[in-house]
Amino acid sequence: MDLGVFSASLTVKDLEASKAFYEKLGFEVFAGSSEMNYLIMKNKETLIGLFHGMFDTNILTFNPGWDSNAQTLPEYQDVREIQQDLEAKGISLDKKVEEGPKGPANIVLKDPDGNVILIDQHV
Repeated sequence: MDLGVFSASLTVKDLEASKAFYEKLGFEVFAGSSEMNYLIMKNKETLIGLFHGMFDTNILTFNPGWDSNAQTLPEYQDVREIQQDLEAKGISLDKKVEEGPKGPANIVLKDPDGNVILIDQHV
């Protein structure tokens, strides 16, 4: 199963304070904006998302179809195929995608400890 590029989506209390902290660790703003209440930050191939007021908990995020520069991959496993694989393995999903053609969609599941996993396809 190919889940795509990984990032940690962190819920933050103060977006600017978190931005300044992660900049000290070598991260730079890659996408998003303070006005939109989120920043995607990058350090080489490592991605983190800082989200203010958007989520209740931190989320493990995977993006099928993207590389770490948010560029579309020539080949990737569609989120609908991933959903079928997960369900075939007995994993229940908190949010499913409707069957249909490839395209943007997402699914949500939780690990045994309740950690939220978002598989978010943008292409």
